Amino acid sequence: MRTAAVVAAALFVPLTLWGEQVRVRHTEGLTHGFLVMRTADGKVIARGDLTQQASGSRVTSRMTFRFTDGSSQDETTIFSQRGSFRLVRYRFVQKGPAFEQPVDLSVNGDSGMVTVRYTDNGKEKVETDQIELPPDLANGIISTLLKNIDGATPPESVSYVAAGPKPRVIKLHIKTSAPSAFSTAGVRRQATHYVLAAEIGGVAGLVAPLVGKQPPDSHVWILDGDAPAFIRSEAPLFNGGPMVTIELVSPVWPAAANATR
Repeated sequence: MRTAAVVAAALFVPLTLWGEQVRVRHTEGLTHGFLVMRTADGKVIARGDLTQQASGSRVTSRMTFRFTDGSSQDETTIFSQRGSFRLVRYRFVQKGPAFEQPVDLSVNGDSGMVTVRYTDNGKEKVETDQIELPPDLANGIISTLLKNIDGATPPESVSYVAAGPKPRVIKLHIKTSAPSAFSTAGVRRQATHYVLAAEIGGVAGLVAPLVGKQPPDSHVWILDGDAPAFIRSEAPLFNGGPMVTIELVSPVWPAAANATR
C-alpha cells in the first residue's frame, strides 16, 4: 500500500515546460456536425453532436455524446481567436456505467482556477486548485489547433489539463504520421495524420510506464486545404479505458422520403 501511495503522489508532480500559442489561420464560426463513437471493433457505443457559435473573437463549442447504455459525455469550451487561440473556459463531464468513475472538470483560463468533482468510496468530493495555466492550453480545442498548423512543421507540443483527484498540466507532443487515404461519395481524398503523445513530467514520467499509467498515443486526422476539416480521432475513452474512434456522419433519409423526392 505504501508503494502504491508513493506512485499515486508521483503521478501528480507539476510540469512547467510550456509551448507557444497556435496562430489563427482559419477563424471558427457557426457549425453543427453529427458524430458517432465506435469501439476498436467498429461497434457503435454513442452518438453525438458538435455545435459551435462565434461572437466577436470568442467561440463557444459544445460536443455531447449519448451512449447506448445511458451514459453521457458533455464537453463545453469557450476560446478566443484573436491573433492566437486561447482557452477561456472549459468544462468536461462524464457520467454513467460506461466510465469507471464520474468526472466533472472545470477550467478557468483567466483565473487559473481548476475544479474537479469526483467520487471516492461512494462519497462525492470536490478539489479546487489555482494553477499557473500556460497560454497554449489545448483542452477542448485540439482539432481546432491542428486545423491551423502546418503539418510539415507542427509545434513540438501543446499543454493540457489532465483530470484527476489532483488536476495537473501535462504536455501533448505532436508529430505527423503517414497520410491516410479516405473517400467521400467515391472521391478519393487524403488526410494528415497527427499523433499526440502525452508526457508525464518529473518523477511521474519515470514511474508511469512501470505501473501502467502512461496513456497510449492519441490520433487525429485533418483534411488540409483552404478550409481544413476534422475527419476522425482515435483516443482512450478515459485514462486507462478502451480506445474509441470518433467520426463525422451524414444524415440518412428514410426510404419513403427518397421515393417522394
